[in-house]
Amino acid sequence: MITLYGMGSPNVVKIYIALEELALPYAVEPVDVFTGKQFGEAFLRLNPNAKVPVIVDPDGPGGKPYTVFESGAILLYLADKTGKLLPPDPVAKFDAIQWLMTQMSTLGPMFGQYVHFLRFAPAGNEYSKSRYFTQTHRVCEVIDRRLATADYLAGPDYSVADIATFPWMRAIPTLLGAPSAAKWPNIARWVKTIDDRPAVKKALAEVDAVRARTTTFDKAEAVTLDKVFGRGQFAAV
Repeated sequence: MITLYGMGSPNVVKIYIALEELALPYAVEPVDVFTGKQFGEAFLRLNPNAKVPVIVDPDGPGGKPYTVFESGAILLYLADKTGKLLPPDPVAKFDAIQWLMTQMSTLGPMFGQYVHFLRFAPAGNEYSKSRYFTQTHRVCEVIDRRLATADYLAGPDYSVADIATFPWMRAIPTLLGAPSAAKWPNIARWVKTIDDRPAVKKALAEVDAVRARTTTFDKAEAVTLDKVFGRGQFAAV
């Protein structure tokens, strides 16, 4: 049985969805990042970068236990392990990987920075909020144009690219507001299609359960937030 280390953030939600879609047995080990559990020695042995998600597969390559961190790497690992969620045709496969990398390199970081400056930064960061709000809009426009010509990001088939992107797109009305969400009808159609998948419904219910067992950011101690965000006494400069 695979062990999933994480909480309820979008990058972890991806892995819940993939495990449910692939019908792989798994157990969840909550990592309470807003109490600093990810900085403990036990967790750092799993991921020296002190981030969730992480999985430990007792039946890894060669039948040996294997640990995987970084959500994109985990998705590719699970797809390779099962032969699912990535097309076998090389062109279609790399179409999916391209869109997966778009999420990893652009969509996730831009949304993450926008949320940081919106919720956690002190006053006086209007430039930063404007920059990342603009960048989230730009990449959403790219994805909406893609979904105007394809059912899913990689083409006709649901893949790891959709699983990676869905948790962020689902949050558009909350993070960017209803006026922004209304600009991208193709994203809305795609989100609804994925939301209705039974495995996704089950995964989101599991996410709600782990969120109830971990600390929310508004309950975190200031020193823990400083360490998580690399600020205050933990800043490099």
